[in-house]
Amino acid sequence: MAEDPKGHFWTTDRIMKLIIGLATSVALIALIRYLSDVLLPFFAACFIAYLLQPLVDLNRRLTRSKGLAIPSILTILDVTVLIGAIIYLFTPAVIRELDTLGDIIHSVTSGQRNLPPEYTAIVDFIGRYFNPDNLKAMLDGTHLETVLNKGTSIIEESLDFVLSILMWLLTLIYVLFILIDYPAIVRGFKMIIPHRFRKPAINVVHQVEVSMNHYFRGQGKVALCAAVFYCTGFSIIGLPLAIPMGILVGVLYMIPYFQYITLIPIAAICFIYSLGGEAMFLPEMGKCLLVYAVSQGICDYIITPHVMGREMGLNPAMILLALTVWGSLLGIIGMIIALPATTLIFTYYTRYISEPAPREGTPAENDDE
Repeated sequence: MAEDPKGHFWTTDRIMKLIIGLATSVALIALIRYLSDVLLPFFAACFIAYLLQPLVDLNRRLTRSKGLAIPSILTILDVTVLIGAIIYLFTPAVIRELDTLGDIIHSVTSGQRNLPPEYTAIVDFIGRYFNPDNLKAMLDGTHLETVLNKGTSIIEESLDFVLSILMWLLTLIYVLFILIDYPAIVRGFKMIIPHRFRKPAINVVHQVEVSMNHYFRGQGKVALCAAVFYCTGFSIIGLPLAIPMGILVGVLYMIPYFQYITLIPIAAICFIYSLGGEAMFLPEMGKCLLVYAVSQGICDYIITPHVMGREMGLNPAMILLALTVWGSLLGIIGMIIALPATTLIFTYYTRYISEPAPREGTPAENDDE
């Protein structure tokens, strides 16, 4: 056996435990990948239930209920009504704006409008990948008619549709039961840990929970504010599809720097809108960039420091790397568990490897007690 400068011994027992641990991790990843279709609703439900937990606590205080069944049902109803109201209020306007953009594209591609030669390739690209008719079909139900008219593939399409509905219903059921039994589930996970490892493991999990609360719930509040600012800004400048694009920016705000990806569809919308002759591309795009600058400045320098403090707790570069690596390993499930798993690994490494506990008899032994 060999001894390192710090006095730790790499014994055969330690090496075998390391090999067994790595083999177990690889087998677990392979098993999750194999069962990903079955496990995805459960993992998604756990993530949704975690995000909705503060709303459950609020409903519990408002109803003064001792149990969690009524607050959990009210939470799901609140979220469902909110999403339904947003769809009901804004879908007609979105369809009208998609009609307008679609008419502009049709008039250009059919030759009714003359364009400079250098615009031809751009128009063909936009017409192929940003055709509003495809989006409009999904919103007004014509896509369903197209599916029903396929004839030979109706059974396959119907089964896919039914399975998708069942998956969402299963996720909803998971969310409800997880919300109702949330405290018991948390206690159950703690009891799984062997007694002699329970205290240090719970300390690590507590640090992970604090970091996750700091990021997910704090960043969720910032993303909600960002969505409001972007929706308002895009509506003020008269951008078509202002509400959907503002909501999209807010959702992507949960991942650092991903909100800037929306500059591509924003530029495409501005270009299509300018083809109609009602606006010029550069001034329209400039107004959109002004909305980005103002909204981003308010979120970064006013809201984020107030909501999340000066330190986010998670480095943005590490967040992107974690999402990429875990997403490659486990797909959507990996992206859901990426940040908790990465934080758990870093916390364990910092607490027990890079800063190992002092030996017995040292004064620092009882610092955490």
